[in-house]
Amino acid sequence: MAHSTSKGSDINKIGFRSFFSGLLPLFVMAHFAHHLLTALPIPLLPMIRSEFALNYTQSGLLISAFSLSYGIAQLPAGWLGDRIGRRILITIGIGGVALAGLMIGFSQTYIMMVVFLALMGIMGGGYHPSCPPMISASVEPKNQGKALGIHMIGGSASFFLAPLIAAAIATTWGWRGPFIGLAVPTIMLGIVFYILIGRQAVTKVTDPRINDRHDYVPSTSGRKRRLASFIFLSTFTAAVIFSTVSFISLFLVDHFGIGEGTAAALMALIYSTGLWAGPLGGYLSDRFGSVPVMLAVGFITGPIIYLLNLMPYGWGIYALLVIIGMTVFVRMPASESYIINQTSERNRSTILGIYYFGAMEGGGVLTPILGFLIDRFGFYTSFTIAGATIVAVTLLCSIWLWDRHA
Repeated sequence: MAHSTSKGSDINKIGFRSFFSGLLPLFVMAHFAHHLLTALPIPLLPMIRSEFALNYTQSGLLISAFSLSYGIAQLPAGWLGDRIGRRILITIGIGGVALAGLMIGFSQTYIMMVVFLALMGIMGGGYHPSCPPMISASVEPKNQGKALGIHMIGGSASFFLAPLIAAAIATTWGWRGPFIGLAVPTIMLGIVFYILIGRQAVTKVTDPRINDRHDYVPSTSGRKRRLASFIFLSTFTAAVIFSTVSFISLFLVDHFGIGEGTAAALMALIYSTGLWAGPLGGYLSDRFGSVPVMLAVGFITGPIIYLLNLMPYGWGIYALLVIIGMTVFVRMPASESYIINQTSERNRSTILGIYYFGAMEGGGVLTPILGFLIDRFGFYTSFTIAGATIVAVTLLCSIWLWDRHA
């Protein structure tokens, strides 16, 4: 009996090492580097608004300059990832974002910021369509969701730390300081990733013996319909959440009267959840399936956005911010896992590019619309519309998606 227990323990240790001594830590680092600069505009938005005297609509357009270009770039970048190499596009997605972030830090006008935020989106568009297929090919199918969830930790750490770092630097150097100060180390991280992933990693990920595990996916009208419905639900939910989160720092300042630095720091509550909610979403998708997880996210998110109107400032608001973050990061690995499992390896980056295009473009379009609604009707009505719309769309898509074999 003792011998059996020891053997089981050794197997568990080997499984743990297989996750954290292989390629996955490199992708976690890459995800962290990719989002270190992209995480700055929203928490710094109150300070940027004050300098350029922006209204809510203009503030929303500023965020949309990045999200729209980021979304558009997903389409050609996904196609290129399937053809010229995903490693190159991931590296550009880190270093290019950092260079654009440096330019944002030197911006002197609103128009300059819009242009450089758009450039940041274009340079970063290749990262997400390229990374999940490489991760999926490097792990066993039964661990795919967990691996994608662990990958979320890197991006979550960026979004968690960036508001705290931004608030600390901006109090002394202004909102430009975080962009300039974080750009140089991000460029260095991009170079390190490119070197470490190396020829050995690329050979491992592109080994046909690995890719053949996932390559054959039978094509049926029902499967295509469910895939289209799933992508629509996930991207729409992501777009509404993104547009809502874009205004939360302004909501905290204007609705509760807290300081701009405090509002920026509180955004870390949303993104800190990715440190555990990403792996949780991956585990749940492996355990119960991606469709139930996605439907649960939709039905939870709508009421939570509405409750922002009712909760007083304090622990209640803090809890809502944490739950919003949880829905963001649980959704991501579940969505990526579903799409990877429903597509062939040769088209995976292309389909993921379409998925990210929908999420980013949707967020880019909805953010200024939500800003217009806030300007016209206030936060209460606008957040109510956002929450109710998510619930309605989730109900509609569940007709196509609720299948025990989905």
